[in-house]
Amino acid sequence: MEQGVRVIPYTVIDEADEIKEMPKGVEMIQAPKLWNETKGKGMKVAVLDTGCEITHPDLKDRIIGGRNFTDDDRSNPDLYTDYNGHGTHVAGTIAAQENEAGVIGVAPEAGLLIVKVLNKAGSGKYEWIIKGIQYAIEQEVDIISMSLGGPADVPELHEAIQTAVKKNILVICAAGNEGDGDDATNEFAYPGAYNEVISVGAVNLERGSSDFTNSHNEIDVVAPGERITSTYLNGKYATLSGTSMAAPHVSGALALIKTYAKVHFERELTEPELYAQLVKRTVPLGNSPKLEGNGLVYLTVPEHLAEIFDQSFKTMVMDAI
Repeated sequence: MEQGVRVIPYTVIDEADEIKEMPKGVEMIQAPKLWNETKGKGMKVAVLDTGCEITHPDLKDRIIGGRNFTDDDRSNPDLYTDYNGHGTHVAGTIAAQENEAGVIGVAPEAGLLIVKVLNKAGSGKYEWIIKGIQYAIEQEVDIISMSLGGPADVPELHEAIQTAVKKNILVICAAGNEGDGDDATNEFAYPGAYNEVISVGAVNLERGSSDFTNSHNEIDVVAPGERITSTYLNGKYATLSGTSMAAPHVSGALALIKTYAKVHFERELTEPELYAQLVKRTVPLGNSPKLEGNGLVYLTVPEHLAEIFDQSFKTMVMDAI
């Protein structure tokens, strides 16, 4: 299996030494609405990416371990440092722990297992991804988050994902950034196009579909993916855009949903049941299902949609429909 997997392409918009406001994406999916009930404590989220800056003040207390499967640092398995920035940004959106001058993630008490499967150049081999998934399974994680992709449908990769899902591990993948803004065309990137994964497309902070987001009939949900501020290298923060930024919002959301459901159902839900709970917490934006799947992740308990929309959101959705 040749090298052919990369981070989902992304755009760096800005960098900053400190951030003093809640990330707009975290707010947009209504994560704080669940924080009185849960912040994801006890959840183990495997982040398969370029590693993580383990000394970052917003992340160092959230990291529970990791492994390097790449050729960085002479393939030392114990060194999973991020030299790229992508993995650190993704990790922060999932579970950054708020500091005085920092950001906060969707599930700020979840544990992060850093699985480095992409090197400093942001590229990797399929065998690294497969070994990373197998490692995450062995570590009995709750969630696997992958903001990476390639053009090839590799059976061994698909099988590893199927094994994870059979063990009730939720696998969340970025859909990809090869979109052309036309829902009549299909753009496939793997593993995001596999049926077994939760494939995440991107919307902007005004809830409009991102022009770059892939469209196909395996898209499950959408989440904020433009101008997303999170943790970055050298203890800093950066604002990035891409479906890479959308997927970790959903990974964090599912960490909250799983802990919330465990309390309210008084049992462990299966992977299909947790997926159903995610879908229950989405709202339609009026786009084709090939662009938005079931809609935007919106972390309230939606008994009546009108009751959970603010007036501007309700008007926007009605106009779109």
